[in-house]
Amino acid sequence: METICLPLAPSQRAKLVSAGYRTLDSFTSLSPCDLARGAKTAWDLLCEEKTMKRIVTFCEDLDVILGGGISRKEVTEVGGVPGIGKTQLGIQLAINVQIPVEFGGLGGKAIYIDTEGSFMVERVCQIAEACIEKLKDIPCSSERKVEECRTKLKVDDFLSNIFYFRACNYTEQIAVINSMDKFIEEHDKVKIIIVDSVTFHFRQDFEDLALRTRLLGGMAQKLMRLAEKYDTAVRAGPMLVQIVYFYTGMVITGLLI
Repeated sequence: METICLPLAPSQRAKLVSAGYRTLDSFTSLSPCDLARGAKTAWDLLCEEKTMKRIVTFCEDLDVILGGGISRKEVTEVGGVPGIGKTQLGIQLAINVQIPVEFGGLGGKAIYIDTEGSFMVERVCQIAEACIEKLKDIPCSSERKVEECRTKLKVDDFLSNIFYFRACNYTEQIAVINSMDKFIEEHDKVKIIIVDSVTFHFRQDFEDLALRTRLLGGMAQKLMRLAEKYDTAVRAGPMLVQIVYFYTGMVITGLLI
């Protein structure tokens, strides 16, 4: 029996399907321990926060405000009016997440979900070139590898480590986000997911405001689950995922989305 046929509220069925439970058989192997979340102490959380590497923005004032850069394991919202630089920041993060570990970076890859069509490869090349020049002034943790690391810093490599998705409507946007689990499992070292912007397709052609709110809330929950899920997996080796999404200031039922 499929999950969508269960006598549950539509929102609950949607949550189960988005979490990967599409049939009743998918529940048979689960135990209460599988469903329950393990406890952590506040000390564990504090130590984890202090030792966690962040994704720098190369804007000193912004990094200070953010406590050293964009935090991982979280969904970070960046809002503002059109033209304020949200897309530029997204591209910058997609580049900076690739900074080699020897230079204090994560050495990761990025997923960029573009809903507005504002992603420009020429601008990505410019930011990648600027990042390479910046890294020449940053000391390498291993002097023996400094030349090896710097010779590997090529614009083509930065571009090849950004996985680009174009979502032309809200249906495609939801489908892309729901496919992230499988994609991340098939592509290692993904450290950041950028959605630019999350509300673009929801600002028009929506007469049912309640539906719009549910869809946006469902996407936010899905993104948070992705970050949490792959944080758990990192203890076994794979990856930490940071998710950043952008909006242009849309108010829905009193909440700024």
